Order: sequence, then structure tokens, then C-alpha cells
Amino acid sequence: MTKRLLIVANQPSGNTRELVRVLLDGARDEAIDEVEVTHKVPLEANADDVLACDAIILGTTENFGYMSGALKDFLERIYYPCLEQTEGLPWTLYVRAGNDGSGARDSVLRIVTGLRWKAIGPPLILSGDWRAGFLDDTRELGLLMAASLDAGIV
Repeated sequence: MTKRLLIVANQPSGNTRELVRVLLDGARDEAIDEVEVTHKVPLEANADDVLACDAIILGTTENFGYMSGALKDFLERIYYPCLEQTEGLPWTLYVRAGNDGSGARDSVLRIVTGLRWKAIGPPLILSGDWRAGFLDDTRELGLLMAASLDAGIV
């Protein structure tokens, strides 16, 4: 049975678009057989997308020490329609942060805690000046989430 992985990620710059590209590469690795991967930007994703998925990866930039406005808008729109229907949904987060990323991470955690989603590992914080290693870390995140779904671990 095919599982569905939804990626909702903000990508306002070339570097953040590259993060999404490698995240998708990891999630769509040829070793993964039974996972359908969908990416939507936050302003296009909706509650139906969340209700149809088996796991979700959220991606955001750190904006003024908070998550992006686009991701906040997405979470506000899906909160009540998904509140009781997605409890236990496996999820993870990555934050591209110019500072330490803690404010963006914490703001997302407050909302998903209310949704009662199940965190799969700690959030990936990509902080400070851009480093090529961010791409490897993000690809691995996509691969691990999709492989976990494929193996029935999550």
C-alpha cells in the first residue's frame, strides 16, 4: 500500500529552493518503493492535503525570530479542520535560520503540540551562514522520513 508524504516548505530564495530540491531528492530515493511524495508551498497547501497524507515535513525560514508568515498562515488554516482527525500524524521540521532558529522552531512546536502530531526526531536547524553541508543534512531528512514510512516504522 502506497503511503503519502507531504512536504510543506517555504522557499523564498535560491538557497531555500535548493533545500527543497534536495529534500525531495532524498524522499524520492530509488530505494524507496511505496511512498508518494508531494511538495506544496505553504500558501497553496490546505487541510485536504494534510488529511490525505501519512506523514508531513514542514520547512520554514526564520523570519524575525519566528516561522515564516506563509507557514504560519498554512498552520492557521489547517488547525481546526485537522485538529481531531490527524492526531499522531508523524512529522518533522527543518528551519533555515540566520540566527539560532529557536524562535522559529518553538513557534511551530507550539502549534503542532496542539495538533498532537508525533515528532519524528528533533527539528533540523540550519543556522548561520550558508554551508554546503545544509544540503546533505536536508537530503538525509527527506530520505529518513520517506524510508521510515516505506518500512512501516512511522
